[in-house]
Amino acid sequence: MNFYEHELKALKRAGRFRTREVLKDNVLDFASNDYLGLSHKKELHISTCQELEKLPIHNSKASLLVNGYHQIHKDFESALCEANGFEDGVVLGSGFCANIAMIEALLRKGDMLFMDEMYHASGILATNLEHVEVVFFNHNDMAALKELFVKFPHAKRKIVAVEGIYSMDGDLCDKEVFEICDKEDTILIVDEAHSSGVVGDRLMGVFDHYNIKIKPNHIKMGTLGKAYGSFGAYILASSHIIEYLINRAKPIIYATSLSLYDTLLAHNSLRYILKHSNSLKQDIKQRQKIVKEILDIKVDGLIVPIVIDDNKKVIQIRDVLFEDGFVIGAIRQPTVQKAILRVIARLGQQEDELRELCQKIMNFR
Repeated sequence: MNFYEHELKALKRAGRFRTREVLKDNVLDFASNDYLGLSHKKELHISTCQELEKLPIHNSKASLLVNGYHQIHKDFESALCEANGFEDGVVLGSGFCANIAMIEALLRKGDMLFMDEMYHASGILATNLEHVEVVFFNHNDMAALKELFVKFPHAKRKIVAVEGIYSMDGDLCDKEVFEICDKEDTILIVDEAHSSGVVGDRLMGVFDHYNIKIKPNHIKMGTLGKAYGSFGAYILASSHIIEYLINRAKPIIYATSLSLYDTLLAHNSLRYILKHSNSLKQDIKQRQKIVKEILDIKVDGLIVPIVIDDNKKVIQIRDVLFEDGFVIGAIRQPTVQKAILRVIARLGQQEDELRELCQKIMNFR
C-alpha cells in the first residue's frame, strides 16, 4: 500500500518533488557548498590518513562523555578557539545537530528567542519544541528586532539567532545585531555555516569580517562540511556556556562523537585556510567580480541567488545546464519564497568555467 501517494502526487504537480542524484565527476560543480574547493585537495586527505594511521584506533567509539573524547577533538577545539578568539568550544556531528542542541538546551521556561525569519530549517525545527517560545522578525530588520525587546521586557533570558551569511539569499547579517545584543546583554547565536571560511580578514567568518571583539554573550556555530571540506560542526562560546551545553544538550550527550578522520581533516583544513588566507581572498574577490560583471549581482560571499519565481522553470533551466555539463541548484518553495537558481561561485572550478556558466544563465534571463 502506498501510504503517501496523494501527497507525492501533490508535490509533483507543484513542481516541488525532490530526488537524489548520484554525484557525477564529469560535470562542473557550481551547486555544492564546498566553497574553497578543499574537497579536491588530495594533500589534505593524504596527510589526514597518515596521521590517523599512527593512532591505536580509527573510530571515536562513543559519545564525548563516555570515553569518546579524544585528544584529536580537544586539539581541534583549541585551534578553533585560538583562530576565532573564543574561550571554549565543542565539536559535534553536524550543523543541523548543533542548532538543535543550542536551541533545545539554551532556551528554558520563561525565556524568549528572537529569530531571523530566514534562519536555517534546523533552527526553525528546534523552535517547535514545547518549551521554546519564539518570535520571528523580518529578515535583517534591526528596527523590528529592537521592538521585540520593548514588547517582551519580562522574559527571563532573551536569545537572538541570526546567520552570518544566509544560505539562500547569500547576504550578510547586519552588523548592528552585535551592538543591539551587547546593549541588551542578550545571548547572540550566529550560525556561520556559510560565512566561516568565506569572509573576514583571516576568513574566519562574520565576527572576523566585522572585527567584533568576542564577548561572553556571543556564540558562534560553524560547519565542517562546507568551506572546510570535511564533515561535522562546532560551537564556540564562553567556557560556562560550553559547559552548560555539554551537560544539557542532547545531541552532544547522546550521540557518538565526531569521527576522528573528519576531525583531523577539518583541523588540517583550518591550518590550510589560515596559511593561504590572502590568496584565497583574492580568488574569492575575482569570482565575485565575474558575477557582478556578467550577471550584475553583487554577492557578499560565494552564494549567487538568481530569482526565477517559477518552480517548473528553475528545474528546466537546471536540467538544460546539466546537459551542458554544469550542476547548479534549483531551489523551490518552501525553502525559499520565490524559486531561485542557486549558483555557488566556488574556488573548486576555474574562473573561465564560471564565466561560461554566467553567460549561459544570462541567455535564460
